[in-house]
Amino acid sequence: MTSSSYSELFAHAKSVAGQVARLSETARISLLEQLSAAIGSESETILTANQADLARMDPADPKYDRLLLNSARLAAISADIAHVAQLRSPLNLVLEERTVSSGLRLKRVSVPIGVVGMVYESRPNVTLDVAALCLKSGNVAVLKGGSDAADTNAALAKVIGDVLERNGVDRGAVTMLPPEREATQALLTAVGLVDVVIPRGSQALIDAVRRESRVPVIETGAGIVHCYVDGSAEVAASAQVVFNAKTRRVGVCNALDCLLVHASLSESLPELVAPLASKQVSLYVDEPSMRVLTGSYPADVLFSAMPEHYGTEFLSHKMAIRMVDSLDQALDHIRLHGSGHSESILTSDEHHAERFLNEVDAAAVYVNASTAFTDGGEFGMGAEIGISTQKLHARGPMGLAALTSSKWIVRGDYSVR
Repeated sequence: MTSSSYSELFAHAKSVAGQVARLSETARISLLEQLSAAIGSESETILTANQADLARMDPADPKYDRLLLNSARLAAISADIAHVAQLRSPLNLVLEERTVSSGLRLKRVSVPIGVVGMVYESRPNVTLDVAALCLKSGNVAVLKGGSDAADTNAALAKVIGDVLERNGVDRGAVTMLPPEREATQALLTAVGLVDVVIPRGSQALIDAVRRESRVPVIETGAGIVHCYVDGSAEVAASAQVVFNAKTRRVGVCNALDCLLVHASLSESLPELVAPLASKQVSLYVDEPSMRVLTGSYPADVLFSAMPEHYGTEFLSHKMAIRMVDSLDQALDHIRLHGSGHSESILTSDEHHAERFLNEVDAAAVYVNASTAFTDGGEFGMGAEIGISTQKLHARGPMGLAALTSSKWIVRGDYSVR
């Protein structure tokens, strides 16, 4: 496509924004329920397209699991969309209201952002999640998926477009851009036509979007995730939390990257990490941890940690371990190496729990729970746009509310100032 073709595409999306914003809540619910059903009825076509994408990727690639769709995952996505359909509308909510000394009656209400651009990699579920959340919140979606998922995204875009058309909504309400990189550049420079761009993927992708975009950006960040096992923690229960946080899905941003263990539990470290051996998780450990784990953890997946292993988002069956002498040392490590995504403490000491909650600067901070819960669905949002690690506009899992802005409604009596 030429630059003028992209401009025409974005201009058309902008022109559709008014139609999408005017849809009644009843129409939105019906549209999303039909989309949920269509995923089931078109599952064979979607999965065939997904297999074509998977055939081009090495199964050892950390992105393979993100790309993979199957019947169970499609059913879960369909259920998420049905859930989004029934969520309370985020639009036209009165955020504040007052009458000022001039007699003007002021009301601030929630409104759609407008045209939301999404740049993402290897995650075809994002296509459906973003489409559903944007339609529910009155926004137009312009989607730029990666070449890895080109066939799957094309199949999904057709399903979405067919549902829109059957409901009398312009197909431009959810626009899928070509997988070529030129489309990304066109999207990032569509000033006046696209209202916001949200990147979701690797740190390299997020950094590139932030650096090159002339359109405002809401940043979803890499997850460099820590779990600190305090000296008072219950070891057996902690081992299960660590196992879940690391291995539930290793290729997602809430997966555990670094385990911090209080030195008083050094002799319990083999018990803490024992379940990980069943998944062949490679451990990169400091010297004190190596002394304890040698002979108790499989030698072929036990390595001495290098400085670069701390502060790495592994997205694979790899994890770093460091022994610390105090909560303060754990907090310092997280401050130095964390990405502001998700951090957890396992402890029976309420004072330590409160300090951790108050002092850790992250979008989601946990006490005695797995970081695997950092997810829009788990937080009751039905689905998510992404997990924001910035502090302006949205932070943490981004659901419907994060896709709204606000405007002031001002009523007077032929008032002058």
